[in-house]
Amino acid sequence: MARCHCRWYKVVFCLCSPCICLLLFLLCIYVMLGIKMTNSSFNMSPTGAHFVASGTFRNAGFAPMPRTFWAQPSQVKALWNHLQLVSERQYNPILRPHNSKVRFDTESLVWEGFSEVTDLENGISNFGGQPQLMKEFVSHMQQRDFPILIQPDGICGAGAKNEKKRPLLLMAIKSSELNLRNRHAIRQTWGRAGWVAGHSRNRSRGEEIGGYVHRVFLLGRESPENLGVDVSELLQTESKLYGDILQWDFKDTFFNLTLKDVLFWNWFSRVCGPIHFVFKGDDDIFVNTMKLITYLQDQLNKPQAHKTMKDFMVGQVSNVSLPVRASNSKYFIPDSFYKGLYPPYASGGGVVYSGLLTRRLHKMSKRVHLFPIDDVYVGMCMDRLNTSPIHHPAFLMFGFDEKEEKEPCLYHRILLVHKRSPIEMVNLWVYMKKTQIQCWDVPLRETGQGQGT
Repeated sequence: MARCHCRWYKVVFCLCSPCICLLLFLLCIYVMLGIKMTNSSFNMSPTGAHFVASGTFRNAGFAPMPRTFWAQPSQVKALWNHLQLVSERQYNPILRPHNSKVRFDTESLVWEGFSEVTDLENGISNFGGQPQLMKEFVSHMQQRDFPILIQPDGICGAGAKNEKKRPLLLMAIKSSELNLRNRHAIRQTWGRAGWVAGHSRNRSRGEEIGGYVHRVFLLGRESPENLGVDVSELLQTESKLYGDILQWDFKDTFFNLTLKDVLFWNWFSRVCGPIHFVFKGDDDIFVNTMKLITYLQDQLNKPQAHKTMKDFMVGQVSNVSLPVRASNSKYFIPDSFYKGLYPPYASGGGVVYSGLLTRRLHKMSKRVHLFPIDDVYVGMCMDRLNTSPIHHPAFLMFGFDEKEEKEPCLYHRILLVHKRSPIEMVNLWVYMKKTQIQCWDVPLRETGQGQGT
């Protein structure tokens, strides 16, 4: 009898073992397919139609965000953080897969996010004790639709009429209505439009290295009451004479420089053709245009340049920065408005980025609430694109150190330097021309050299 039972166990084991193995095999396939489908659903590109907010899952393909950024809205008291958090949670296709508003083809994101927090205890009404600029910014930070008062007649600013090649560079210079002398000095020196020669020649072909340059000045509006004079007619005359004025109908203040970025990106995306690069800077800087032209041509000639250009931004980069909490500083940001570190950003005094990135920044800006500091805001948009600017020591925002001041070819070793008056611009341009042959082979500044003070 025992032998009979043993035989039956063997028969059952022989018959069931293949079935069990098959079931285990199918179960493994099912689990692997499930994991693959889950990963593929998470790996949606942030630049596509849907915006995947990073931080909701572990994925190295997306930019990391602070833990407090993903706290419950009730736990976030800083106004900007709360606005951004509400917007991203509301329109995140992972958190809300059935939300029909996850497509970011309009700016409804920032409007909806703002409407969600108008009743916060630390809302707009609680900024009454803050400096005037901060109060004004908070009162209209959801507004982005400002009409254009003056715009260039030519395509994408002043440039050559019969361009034989794709334009290399658009110089977009932040200015104000009263800074006529700065604009005039720039037009006569480093900001000339048309064909601009580079620093070197193609000796094998005997060709001159250079590129077509366009120019546009970015302005807001000053009230005649504050200025004591109405300069609108003078600005119209300047626009007709030079064709390089782009002015919007918003108050031209330091905290509204962010609007110049956002509105410029929009204008560029609508009217500018396939320009390779954008230089965006202040009207009190000096640019070594010849070296800049050559530097940009070198970037285009690098291997895989067609791939790297979509993220290209170069300047003087701050990697780790905290908000300024001193109320007497023009960079003051109260902790009731923003908490956390700033993302890496390039100084807004002078920065260069690709035309491709300009259009990507325009799209991303619709997803990021305005911030009072313009270069920090650009860094925020870059962070959401999962990229960061490149630091180059030839971009000087704070001048030279004492050792460098004695070098005869000092200005030939930089791409730009900040804080130069109109007279200094003209004198430096003359100096650059006189010493061009003497300093022809001088290289650009490299990492580790003096950073200025």
